[in-house]
Amino acid sequence: MKRLVILGGGTAGTMVANKLRRRLPLSEWRITVIDRDSRHLYQPGLLFVPFGGREDLRKPRRQLLRQGIRLLTGEIAEVDPVAKDVHLADGEILRYDYLVVATGTGPRPDQTPGMLGPEWHRSIHDFYTYDGACALREALQGFTGGRLVVHVVDQPIKCPVAPLEFTFLAEAFFRHREMRDQVELVYVTPLDGAFTKPIAARHLGRLLDERKIRLETDFMVERVDAERKTLVSYDEREVGYDLLVTIPLNMGADFVASSGLGDELNYVPVDKHTLQSTAYPDVFAVGDANDIPTSKAGSVAHFASDVFVENFLQYVDGAPMTHSFDGHSNCFIETGDGKGLLIDFNYDTEPLPGRFPLGWLGPLSLLRETRANHWGKVAFRWIYWHVLLPGRWLPLPAAMSMKGKVRQ
Repeated sequence: MKRLVILGGGTAGTMVANKLRRRLPLSEWRITVIDRDSRHLYQPGLLFVPFGGREDLRKPRRQLLRQGIRLLTGEIAEVDPVAKDVHLADGEILRYDYLVVATGTGPRPDQTPGMLGPEWHRSIHDFYTYDGACALREALQGFTGGRLVVHVVDQPIKCPVAPLEFTFLAEAFFRHREMRDQVELVYVTPLDGAFTKPIAARHLGRLLDERKIRLETDFMVERVDAERKTLVSYDEREVGYDLLVTIPLNMGADFVASSGLGDELNYVPVDKHTLQSTAYPDVFAVGDANDIPTSKAGSVAHFASDVFVENFLQYVDGAPMTHSFDGHSNCFIETGDGKGLLIDFNYDTEPLPGRFPLGWLGPLSLLRETRANHWGKVAFRWIYWHVLLPGRWLPLPAAMSMKGKVRQ
């Protein structure tokens, strides 16, 4: 029996496990997924929780994995990539022939001085965790006015458009409560603009201007002064707040570093086209767990998993890997009032205006606010549970297409 071990049962790990289970015979393969808990979280839904959105975002991992896939619940202590062992915190050791790291990335408020302390989930909040999103909902309900600061510590972060989405939704939230003139909104970023890509940054920057949201750029935070309710940068700039919504530094799993598999942020260095570890050929990293230069987003996990599966099947047969991931990513961006933007890009092409996905037939618009884009994001919830995670076919090619796009 060949042993495939997948570390992490989130979006990428679940998709890869289910896709490979369809292609690898159980008579020859044993597929094991390891995760630290037994429930799968629909992370895109966390954005809406602070504004009264649905909380039924979790489902048992077991019911999301196809029959024949073994699920183990436990904390991963270390990987020995030379001996090909996975050590769990309870002392259990699993041998593997092939390893897929899919443990994602997560917020680390402990990495910024002053962020994690008595004011955490009181005047300092996040929405990238379930508990954080629920606590922030209570804070927004009780907020009577003042300065609300949305703050990004550093890139890369999971779903890089989510902080902007939260800001737009917050602006609409206060406007609908007829208290917008009592709230100053400030968006603080380490980037030199609203987004990492120039064309999209211009479009998003205009939306911030139209909604009278102040943009504070090139802000590299050194510490949070929780007593004075102030962000302090390395160049000694200060931004005060009454309520802080922060996106802490994102990092991969600690075992990645202790196992000698990762970089300084615990991401696994891989070939950006094949997702194969640059250090250990029988190790691959998918989803947010790797260091590829594109968004850490569910769409990347989806498109990359299609390419990875085909390459993996070639690799285990001893053949060259002939498929290449181009960094394709697309994201719906909620802008409030039941509207949204859509961006579509890859390693080489930044988001462009136009139509998607059927060329000029659309029906969705790129880099333009429409209600159709909002409903596309809403519909994604059903697609996620019933199509993407089970590993079913979705009529969107893994490679980005230029059809319908307007070159700038």
